[in-house]
Order: sequence, then structure tokens, then C-alpha cells
Amino acid sequence: MSEKLFIFDTTLRDGEQSPGCSMNLEEKLVMARQLDRLGVDILEAGFPIASQGDFDAVSAISAEVRRPTIAALARANQLDIDRAWAALKDAAKPRIHTFLATSDIHLKYKLRKTREEVLKMIAWAVGHASSLCQDVEFSPEDAGRTDRSYLIECCHAAVEAGATVLNLPDTVGYCLEPEYEMMFADVKANVPGIENVVLSTHTHNDLGLAVANTLAGVRGGARQVECTINGIGERAGNAALEEVVMAVFVRRDVEPVHTDIRTEELYTASQLLTRLTGMQVQRNKAIVGRNAFAHEAGIHQDGYLKNAITYEIISPETVGMPADHIVLGKHSGRHALANRFRELGYELTKPEIERAYELFTRLADRKKNVYDEDLIGIVNEGFEHIPELYTLKLLESVSSSEGRSTATVELERDGQAFRESATAEGPCDAAFRAIDRITGIPGKVVDFSVHSVSAGADSTAEVSVRSRFQDKEFSGKSLSCNVVEAAARAYLQSANKGVYEIRRAVKQAASEAGSVHENELVDRLLPGGY
Repeated sequence: MSEKLFIFDTTLRDGEQSPGCSMNLEEKLVMARQLDRLGVDILEAGFPIASQGDFDAVSAISAEVRRPTIAALARANQLDIDRAWAALKDAAKPRIHTFLATSDIHLKYKLRKTREEVLKMIAWAVGHASSLCQDVEFSPEDAGRTDRSYLIECCHAAVEAGATVLNLPDTVGYCLEPEYEMMFADVKANVPGIENVVLSTHTHNDLGLAVANTLAGVRGGARQVECTINGIGERAGNAALEEVVMAVFVRRDVEPVHTDIRTEELYTASQLLTRLTGMQVQRNKAIVGRNAFAHEAGIHQDGYLKNAITYEIISPETVGMPADHIVLGKHSGRHALANRFRELGYELTKPEIERAYELFTRLADRKKNVYDEDLIGIVNEGFEHIPELYTLKLLESVSSSEGRSTATVELERDGQAFRESATAEGPCDAAFRAIDRITGIPGKVVDFSVHSVSAGADSTAEVSVRSRFQDKEFSGKSLSCNVVEAAARAYLQSANKGVYEIRRAVKQAASEAGSVHENELVDRLLPGGY
């Protein structure tokens, strides 16, 4: 009989550690809500000791998201564990996840401790966590390169101290499938009390084996898998949640497990994470890539048209990917637009429909047909949760192959218009510099990408920009038939986030100082009070 496989999502913790994938508090809440809709069993919300932002995110998610278990990471010491518990205290189902390296490589070069010292640290840390929280997960970091007999000792110490979950991570993506499977089988066979503990996988993709190793761990006895949306994470990433879930779903004839994941929410989760982080999914990415259900070769098209099962083992609808290519144009009304969004999996509120319709008509005026990809892009652009301090009212750009480009930008803030011009090597950079002159806070573009989201000569360009303002990075994304306009809007989106966060930080510092009115300090330190 099929057993339940628990899905532990660490997108907001390990995934966010991926360079360029950091999220602010509101963005983490938005992603956590989607992970809840997706049906994950455990949601690892962050590493509370790492920063005040991580602590606040874990606290906020604990207070709002009530169905899944909320986990927080902590090193094996009192300060980390107490901090994690303080962040989790309002969770309906809290879990402290503590870890300590166990491989000889880590003991010698990182911890500089003996095996005996580490065993005592494991027992104390898990015991202390268990005194605070009924649900405690322990991870022997770098388990994949840990001496097997010593790994069993470490697991035994954790179980005796009260661990309810044992996670055996392949921290550096070193293991091959037979090795990883055997590690679980050995721990399951040799650790006393293991029958009362859930075994968990945690794999990395350094050799491209994260998903394969996860499934190997399941065959070895794991009944929890740790993974991330789109496979984001340290270095080459983690096991991709959507790939693990669909592998189990499609090959349930040989994998004796099932999940409670709502697979039709997978594509929405993937797209949302892309919008929040600016980290694009490769076109040929399994399950959620734009080419995952595309058929170009004639023989494939012929077979697909006769019966889709000839070349598709999953239907796009199963994972929530748009499959209906009904085309909307500029004469389509709000009702048709709302209905199409509903078919695409987006239940929009009345104000959201109005915002989407505004963006839709703006786009439809410029191109003959608006496709599903365009509509998804509209949702991705149109519903930011950071206040839009400045809005773009005008962009004029002049460029030449022989020389520099000039852009004139008009922004509006609180009903007041601001206009500036700038010259740079390219039209996009010129627009960015003009925006900087208005906001008064110059940014540095650290990542810039453009791709087409629909077919044809009038294809819509989607531009993603990641910019650094002061010491923080913020992402923006926009789409338009005009690449320079899309770039300007994307950069302005990131600038709005940067201005908002800088303003918030200054106001918080002023409030804490108490010596000067916060708005006065904002006005002193930021141009125009922003």
C-alpha cells in the first residue's frame, strides 16, 4: 500500500541562500501563502539567528500560515535554538531544525573538534530543542561524506535526545544514487528507536543528481524529502520540488509513495518565485519550463496531434501550465479577461481585475493578439506588494549606432511630475540614469535579462532587472513591445523597492534613536524625503 511522502519545502531558507534570490518580508509572506496553497507539509521559513529580517519572516509566517508545520533552522548551540524558538512560538505546528557537521573533513577544518565532542554537542542541542518544542529535526551536515559507523552513532545520539526527524543531507552533492540509498538503509537498520523517527532526504545538484538521489533516499526508507521550487539553492541548487513530486506521481507504479501536493499549483508557484527573485527558469526546465510541453519536430507534432500520450507523459494542465491558446485582443472585455485568468489559475479580486485590465489594454493597443504568456506576464508585473512611490508617465529615447543615447523620463509621485534627461552608452542605461536623477538614489544594475514571452514580430519583451541600491539588491520585471520601455519600468520597479526599503530603514533607525522626529531624519538623509 502506498505510504505518505512528506514534502519539506526549504525555498525560503536554503533556496533563498542562492545568490540573487533574497526576498524581503512581504515577498516571503506572498511565497509562503502560495506554498500553503500548493500543499507542502513542512515549510522551512528561515534561519532566525542569521538576521533580523529572517527572524521577522519566520515570526510573520508562523503567525499567519497555520496548516503546514513551520520549521526554523538553528545551529547546535543555545543562542541559535532559543532564537529559533522565539520566532516559532506563535506557530500552530512549530519545528526546530538543528544541525551540526559530522564528516571528518568538517570536524578537522571547520569545527576543529573531536568526534566525541560533536556527539556531546548533538545530544545537548537536540535535548535542549526538545525541551522547547515537541517536533525537532536533526541534520548531520555532510552526512554523505561521513564515516558510516560514526554517522550511525550521531543519529543514535539525536534519537535518544528526542529528535522526531532525522535528515541525512548530501550537503555538497557528492553522492551517487546507490551510495545515498544505502546510507538510509544502514541508518534505518542500525539506529535503535529509528521506528519512531521520520527519515528525510536533503540533496544538492552539484553533479546534477539531486532529484535522482532524493528518489534513491526514498527507496532507502526516507519518508520526508527536502526540496525547493525551481530547484533554487546553494551553488547548483537543491532538488526541485516539482520534479520530485511529478516523478512520484507519474511513476507511482514503481514508487510506493504518494504526496498531498496540489500539482495544478506547481506552475503558479514556479512563476511566482521567478517574479519575486528575478531568477529565470531555463526554457527546457523539466515540468515548469516553457519548452516542457512544446513540440517542434514534425514527427513529434504528428504523433502528438493523433494522441498526446505519444510524446507527453504529463499533461500541462496537471501542473497548472496554460495549454489553451485562445487569443484575446483589444476588443475583449473585463469579463472575458477575468474568465481567462480564472482558467489560467488566477482568481483575481475586483481591484486586481481593474489593474490587469489597464495593463492588458495598454498591451493590446500595441499588438494584434495577446496570448496566455502575455497574461501571465501581466500578473507577474501588475501585483507588486511594495508601494509604487514613483510611476512612469513618459519615456522618450533617442539612440544611434554611431554614438551615445539620450533618454527623457517623466515620473509622478503623489500627483507631482518630475522630468529628467540623461545620456549614456545605450538607451536603457540612459533611462536608468534619468530615473536615478529623479529618485536621488542611484542604483547599479547587477543583472539584466531580456526574453520574448510570445511569438511573432510584435512579440512582447519581458525584461528582468536586479539592481543594487546602497548595500541591498532588489529585482524588477516588466513587459512591453518596446524593450527600452520594459527595461525602464523594470528598473523603476526595483528602484521603488530600494527607495521604500531605505526609507523604512531610516525611519526605523530614527524611531529607535528617539532624538529626532523620524520624518525629519528621512528628509535629512534621503533626497525629497525618499
